[in-house]
Amino acid sequence: MGPPKSVRTISQEAFDELVQENIEDLGMDPTEALQDAIQTLNLQGVDLSGIVTSIGEENPVIESLERLKELDGDWKEGGGDEKETVEWLDKLNDACNVDGSGNAAIATKKGALQLVCSICSKLASDGLVSALNTLVSLLHDLQSTEIFREIDGPRMVMNILNNTKENSSVLNSGFSVVSAAATGNEVLKEAFMNLKIDELIHQCLREFSRGSIPYLYDAVRVLLTSDDNRVVASEVYGYARKFAKIGIVEALVDSLHEGIKSPSLVSASVALKAVAVNDEICRAVADNGGIGAILRCIDDSGEQGEKVVARTCCSLLSKLAGSDSNKSAIVDRGGMDKLIKLAMRFSDDPNVLQEVMSLITVLSLRSPHNASRAIEAGAGDMVIQAMQRFPESELLQRSCCFMIRNLVVRNPENRTILLGNGIEKLIRKAKIYKSCKNAATDALRDLGLDNYNL
Repeated sequence: MGPPKSVRTISQEAFDELVQENIEDLGMDPTEALQDAIQTLNLQGVDLSGIVTSIGEENPVIESLERLKELDGDWKEGGGDEKETVEWLDKLNDACNVDGSGNAAIATKKGALQLVCSICSKLASDGLVSALNTLVSLLHDLQSTEIFREIDGPRMVMNILNNTKENSSVLNSGFSVVSAAATGNEVLKEAFMNLKIDELIHQCLREFSRGSIPYLYDAVRVLLTSDDNRVVASEVYGYARKFAKIGIVEALVDSLHEGIKSPSLVSASVALKAVAVNDEICRAVADNGGIGAILRCIDDSGEQGEKVVARTCCSLLSKLAGSDSNKSAIVDRGGMDKLIKLAMRFSDDPNVLQEVMSLITVLSLRSPHNASRAIEAGAGDMVIQAMQRFPESELLQRSCCFMIRNLVVRNPENRTILLGNGIEKLIRKAKIYKSCKNAATDALRDLGLDNYNL
């Protein structure tokens, strides 16, 4: 990891002194003095996050923290009031979730993470939900997650999860803490894995009904996402293999079999996509009936107008189609026809169309047979209509160019069909976008056009 960037900071005491100097030495009124101090420090590049910059009223974060410190002291002396503690935790949580307030940063700077973690060790199940939810609001940036790591927060959370396995509400809040803490922090991902969070996740997937712990799926996604730019080589690929080895793939596929009515369908699909990092795991999804389940969900999403389900399932299927055997399974099950049907139902949504194009692109890669099946199913007409209807959708236009290339590069007969329907003009229009230029050039070249660079 590289060293953190140097940022100019100021203490609360120094900030308050500057405001007071403006009042006493320059004769400013309190509001003017405050605004001048903020403006001056901003011009100097000072980071004011975590600084209370309000006057005239008690900041709700400071008020909550002061009372929670008193209550924590009572707990240590054996006389804690859980009801009041929960009330003040909820007040702190609400204050930290006010958009643009900077209250979460203020709370972090005032020791809120250490305090709330201390309180967590004293509360029963009902109170733990409030405490854990408050932790989530405090884990808002790298600085806060590093504090959480330094005070051994992962072990504290895992102890809570392992000791309250029967309570889905506590588990859900606990997994939301895992997600918040591990986002953008490779060291915390490793800490949770070392504490065997994968085994706990597998147990919860097997013992609880689908959708009863929604943040569990989010935790899987975060733990398997390489999102810490301080790290040159992430370990998440190895974590995904561990997840698959202990049976999490099968448990997630079970969620897909429940179909579009399952409350966990979308989140389980996203989690499964994160786990499917190699050919072996992708084939394991198919071996457990995952391909058929996803195609059924795609059909149902079109019939019921569920755009989010449609996009998510197409995205998952694109990942699974990285395995050549899965490509054949998808097409053999009528996948091309189902995708064209889905595109027709959502012809007014460029985001769904983009996912369909991306999936057909993967299915047609190095597969002349699948490229022929795509054209037979209507992919040629679909791509022309999409490019005509959404000329300003840059991402969709690029996806169309990628798909066209795969449909024609090994299938000369497809070139004739697409060129006869006016595809060249549409590709050249897409070429005006910087992100489309290379894809459009390649598509024109593979269509057999000599002037593809123009």
